[in-house]
Amino acid sequence: MAAPSDASTAPTRSKLTLKGSAKLVSEFFEFTINSILYQRGIYPPEDFKAVKKYGLTMMVTDDEDVKAYIKKIMGQLHKWVTGGKITKLIVAVTSKETAETVERWQFALEIHNKKPPSPTTPSKAGSAPPAADKPEAEITKEIQALIRQITASVTFLPQLEGLCTFNVLVYADNDSEVPAEWVDSDAKEVVGAEAVQMRSFSTKYHAVSTLVEYKMPGEE
Repeated sequence: MAAPSDASTAPTRSKLTLKGSAKLVSEFFEFTINSILYQRGIYPPEDFKAVKKYGLTMMVTDDEDVKAYIKKIMGQLHKWVTGGKITKLIVAVTSKETAETVERWQFALEIHNKKPPSPTTPSKAGSAPPAADKPEAEITKEIQALIRQITASVTFLPQLEGLCTFNVLVYADNDSEVPAEWVDSDAKEVVGAEAVQMRSFSTKYHAVSTLVEYKMPGEE
């Protein structure tokens, strides 16, 4: 028996599982870190290559050392996202000369439909309400819009002065298992920061909002 020829009646796969949502969020973080490194000139353009993702051309590092570092971060990050243990990811851009944080990208992760805490565990106010299913095509459009905004941020962010490097910080739950190579860090705040709230995207299980803080040249 043949399937109906009318596309409007054909069933489509549009629902993400929790595992699929966690994978999507983790991949977004990985491609976004690469995009920030490229757009902000942390490494020279020749250290990157173009790949297709989300229907866009994305730049990812081709430097073996940087790739290994990001891969190591993402392996642990995915475990935390899957386990619902992470609330924020920070990409801090710091001056190599002064070690001062000059730019700070914050990705806040909100978890929907999370199991309620036990009676002995304090609950957080304003926890996310249950979210409805959302077609993957709609999620992809939201991610596209956010990545385009990150790409366009070079039009308003000040040019970075001197050589810079980056650090990835993760805000994880206190009961999270933390590998020995992960160390405690200060918040890498930008002193006297300007801030721009950017777009967000969400699935049934997760919502990611983005904020960039930066320091204007000459400000102390």
